[in-house]
Amino acid sequence: MDKAKGSSTIFLGGISAILLAILLYQNFVPGAFIFNKSTGVGGELSKDDAAQKTITYIEENLASPDTEFTLTGSEEKSGVYEVNFDVMGQSEKVYVTKDGKILFLNSFDMTPVEEQGIPQTDKPEVGLFVMAFCPFGNQAEDLMKPVADLLGDKVDIKLHYIFYDDYASGYPDYCLDPEKTYCSMHGIQELNQGVRELCVQKYQPDKLWDFVMGINEQTSSEDVDSKWEAIAREQNIDTEKIKQCQANEAIGLMAQEVSLANQEYPVQNPASHGGAETAKIAGSPTIIINGMNYDGARSAESYKDAICSAFKNPPEECNQTIDESGNAANSGSCE
Repeated sequence: MDKAKGSSTIFLGGISAILLAILLYQNFVPGAFIFNKSTGVGGELSKDDAAQKTITYIEENLASPDTEFTLTGSEEKSGVYEVNFDVMGQSEKVYVTKDGKILFLNSFDMTPVEEQGIPQTDKPEVGLFVMAFCPFGNQAEDLMKPVADLLGDKVDIKLHYIFYDDYASGYPDYCLDPEKTYCSMHGIQELNQGVRELCVQKYQPDKLWDFVMGINEQTSSEDVDSKWEAIAREQNIDTEKIKQCQANEAIGLMAQEVSLANQEYPVQNPASHGGAETAKIAGSPTIIINGMNYDGARSAESYKDAICSAFKNPPEECNQTIDESGNAANSGSCE
């Protein structure tokens, strides 16, 4: 799961291995460089002149011999010039003062990124991304169920499942297909159960939460294939319909889940994502509310409050408090 952030950092957090290797040729100490007096120019330079001088300085004083640099542009940023260039097929950037005397290989944006509010709609859409037998995901399901029970059809809460490709030892222990396109972290029975729960959600959605709770309480990733039918029958689930769905629709359902997990979602709190303002689904559990990655506390009441904040006009149920006795939340995730 990719959490990379676009950043102006060029060193100690952004500089490529290629440029680092080139500049380490001179065994320099990272930071700022004072241009030598023979090349120093008094007064303010144009951005183009400063950029050309910077590239020349790097080529002649910092880089290994015969390394080619191609200047690609420059612009003024926060009182200095940002100089962009290509080296060995890699795009890089450095910074230089406007008088052309001091070169900086790194920059850090110290402006804090504010926490974002969850977008509001008439009927919020909530996606809880889990793995069928991830303990942290199962806990999130336990916390989300009373929220779903409280808000009912005023909100659209769906379970989604995280699948991988080419995982662990592959087919048949972890993956559905010999090509290892669809795999699950806790083994093939977890994958099978994820598909079955997607099928129940598609064809008998009113049975889903009780089915999931029964599975979580009575089975594991090592025995669910032999136990799920009895639990489904107790919930009046059409087991033959679910078997047909699993046999005929598994690939399509999983492909949809993989597509959803690979999307970039704006995050509620960039500080929780290394400063990144968007992220893909990082692991189980991850909650998406109206298209935004939820970064709040793990509790039923916190989930309820976050979802209720996503209503344009919150229903009366949002004023109720959920009894959370026995539902202690643990941090952590499966990823």
